[in-house]
Amino acid sequence: MPLYEYRCRQCGREFELLVRQPMTPACPACESADLERLLSLFTGSSEATKKANLQAGRKHNSKEARDRAVAEREEIEHHRH
Repeated sequence: MPLYEYRCRQCGREFELLVRQPMTPACPACESADLERLLSLFTGSSEATKKANLQAGRKHNSKEARDRAVAEREEIEHHRH
């Protein structure tokens, strides 16, 4: 059972789908069968990749924490007035 990557020509969504025969794949968002099968890339794991992913995750978490703090301060200020 191969796993394929597709792009829907109707709505532009990209997704992966496990395709079983004689299944005709369809977009999970708009249910269109007008799909483009994408070239799947093999994934690899290296120390550099792990480090980059870890750094990106930390940066994302830091931004979310700052956004939460700002939202909390705004809510407190809103309730004071």
